[in-house]
Amino acid sequence: MLFDTPPPTVAKVCIDSPLPHLDRLFDYLVPTELIDDVRAGCRVKVRFNGRSMSGFVIEVTAGSDYVGKLQPLHKLVSAEPVLSSPVAELARAVADRYAGNLSDVLRLAVPPRQARVEKEEPREAAGPIAAPPSAGWREYGHGEALLAALSRGDRARAVWQARPGEQWAERLAELAAATAVAGRGALLVVPDQRDLDRLDRALSRVLGPDRHVTLSAGLGPAKRYRAFLAIRRGAVSVVAGTRAAMFAPLADLGLVALWDDGDDSHAEPHAPYPHAREVLLTRSNMTGCAALVGGYSRTTQAQLLVESGWATAVVADRSRVRVSAPRVVPVGDDADLAADPDSGAARLPTPAWRAAQQALRARQPVLVQVPRRGYLPAVACARCRRPARCDGCAGPLSLPSSQATPGCRWCGRPAVDHRCEHCGDRRLRATVVGARRTAEELGRSFAGVPVHTSGGDRLLDEVPGGPAIVVATPGAEPVAPDGYGAVLLLDTWALLGRVDLRAEEETLRRWLAAAALARPGRSGGTVVVVADGGLPTVQALLRWDPAWFAERELSTRSQLRFPPVVRMASLTGHPQSVARFTALAKLSDEVEVLGPIPRDDGSERLLLRTSRRNGSVLAAKLHEAAAARSLTKPADVVRVQVDPRELW
Repeated sequence: MLFDTPPPTVAKVCIDSPLPHLDRLFDYLVPTELIDDVRAGCRVKVRFNGRSMSGFVIEVTAGSDYVGKLQPLHKLVSAEPVLSSPVAELARAVADRYAGNLSDVLRLAVPPRQARVEKEEPREAAGPIAAPPSAGWREYGHGEALLAALSRGDRARAVWQARPGEQWAERLAELAAATAVAGRGALLVVPDQRDLDRLDRALSRVLGPDRHVTLSAGLGPAKRYRAFLAIRRGAVSVVAGTRAAMFAPLADLGLVALWDDGDDSHAEPHAPYPHAREVLLTRSNMTGCAALVGGYSRTTQAQLLVESGWATAVVADRSRVRVSAPRVVPVGDDADLAADPDSGAARLPTPAWRAAQQALRARQPVLVQVPRRGYLPAVACARCRRPARCDGCAGPLSLPSSQATPGCRWCGRPAVDHRCEHCGDRRLRATVVGARRTAEELGRSFAGVPVHTSGGDRLLDEVPGGPAIVVATPGAEPVAPDGYGAVLLLDTWALLGRVDLRAEEETLRRWLAAAALARPGRSGGTVVVVADGGLPTVQALLRWDPAWFAERELSTRSQLRFPPVVRMASLTGHPQSVARFTALAKLSDEVEVLGPIPRDDGSERLLLRTSRRNGSVLAAKLHEAAAARSLTKPADVVRVQVDPRELW
């Protein structure tokens, strides 16, 4: 009697390679001794082109469509199935959206292995979580309905605009608790470690101890991998983290939430450069889970979600906003300059100085937001006012302190014997004042008051009670226990004058984030913004109405055909290489080519614009072109970015 030979066990492996033409699954034979251990999601080593390469097993099948002799797996690195099927599918979708490789996305999704951690005793499953209070969400239209929908396990999608002074971490923790009560997982993503620490404390208060984990690159390899395994093994159902957590392998995901989606920290700096907002919204679409995008401000991307009907706006009633919003005073229009002619040259205009003095007399801290770090980030000739340049590379000169020698911001060369090339004068004057110089001047103006700085690598988490002045760069503002008595927004031209599509939107976001730290209510803190009160950004701050500004901005983008109304991609590299890449992509008539835009390093940037409907087609064309180009082993690199943050 003849018996059919059973088909061999085959592992479909994603090889860890940056080459686009290797962005596919390769079949490898599973040796008999490994059949019981090799599973989808485990790490392996394979032989490829004579080299040993790492990879993930995406699927284990019986038999293969490959015609020829299959190579066996070289080594089973670990039998731990660290890559779940939903995350593998998500990674493939993200790679396709951003014209990237699956292996590059998996490198972001799964942290490096720590063998010692894998051998530790598994973490015990968290206990039951009590239903959260709903009082905080009653302040918002559709707020209680959102909480109730999560408690039922429904698919709710919302854009949340937090009111001034809101304890946003507590509100997010309540949403996570409601999701966990329904027996589903919750994933909360915030911009940075300071926000994560704040959310971590709120989750411990609302959920109870040991019922959630945090996931971020700042944890260190062992702690991050330990938290990752606790999630993958189902020990916890609530995860909070920075963008490193956007691929967290939660089972039965019920909610994905993103706080402050306009923050640049949510954009991954490594290929294929995915944004946390798009990754989480893709997870929501693929898994059918609830999604929330929240913040004090509202981005045009979030506004598009509302206007398209994909999400519901969760906003407090205008009467509640007026009660909780601080008093905002603009300084900088013609009437202000006429009333106080010296205010234009003063570091603190008179209304700002009075607001600070009043807060300090009431023993309340004062927050001063300054856009630039350092002492004098830019200087100019004192006689002809031309920017001071380095004699070696023509880079801008800066002054690190009052006693230091000017130095070049590009090459670092000290300008010991600097002389203006136009008029020959040696004297320098400040054109841009940084946070350190501002702190020095305020320390002299308010003698006896402690002055703190926060920015760069010196960040303050919280300001102690009592009178104090805090000079901070945007995003580095510490929290005051009872709120700031005054918030002063200085050098607003540095934010508004940037050559960036998102300049006004980003400026309002940073202003609102700082103003939200003021003592709530019109009789509480005072916010002084040194800018013309007629500007739309200042008007939105005065009324605390970021939704109005986002609607206006989105309408303008729609007329000009700029993101997020359209999809864009950029190609950056040597001019000839970019031209050859464009030819390989075989772009359709639906794709509009803008540029090229020359760059300082001799390269150029080409922008490609198409409709949102055609965005996936454009990404596929770019990836095919990258694969065809990588086969030729080019000496230079063409950088491909879909949805680039900067357009020029």
